[in-house]
Amino acid sequence: MLSAAYQLRRGQIENYFDRVAADAWARLTSDAPVGGIRATVRAGRDAMRATLLEYLPQDLRGRRILDAGCGTGAFAVEAARRGAHVTAIDLSPTLIQLARDRLPQRLGVGEILFTVGDMLDPSLGRFDHVVAMDSLIHYRVGDTVAALAQLAVRVDRSLLFTFAPRTKLLTAMHAAGRLFPRANRAPSIEPVSEKTLLRHMDAAPTLANWNAGRTRRISRGFYISQALEVVRA
Repeated sequence: MLSAAYQLRRGQIENYFDRVAADAWARLTSDAPVGGIRATVRAGRDAMRATLLEYLPQDLRGRRILDAGCGTGAFAVEAARRGAHVTAIDLSPTLIQLARDRLPQRLGVGEILFTVGDMLDPSLGRFDHVVAMDSLIHYRVGDTVAALAQLAVRVDRSLLFTFAPRTKLLTAMHAAGRLFPRANRAPSIEPVSEKTLLRHMDAAPTLANWNAGRTRRISRGFYISQALEVVRA
């Protein structure tokens, strides 16, 4: 069950990406020049996206994928080009409109449905794979696992998601971020060790038939995130 803290944080995330940082996020996810710090974030996100795509079959024809927290749609486009039918959802109407504006005219046999809403909405249907790239890193570990448990009942093959690994560098960066004026801050991340995350997942009944698979940490300057593949047993 998702906590009140989850609901509060979800509202903060929507406000941040839809209003406070919409222009900055649009620039970061484009090909426009950016400063040194944002360049490392862009490079890290590119590397993470490539990792998650690597964890999926090369041929995705006929596969249904939920891109949970799709942002401006870069992952969804690459998956669709490999033949997937992608439902790409985000809380931010601004980012979804930007994703639609950037959608290439030709995607081959794949397709993308961009929609504004909650990635946990059961009306979205069933999927072969769910991908949540950096969309769960703002939640406490209990809420992250509760969200994964809700998604798992509608997924047939794999859950791919990222978490913020608890490292000394990331902890220091997290603390430094608190020095910025509150209005300029992104919703804070919630670092967690892989061991703690897996322990919480093992205790979730809905995830009993799921096994942890490949994992990879991406560290590029101010971007630190870790991918984890979870597959149905």
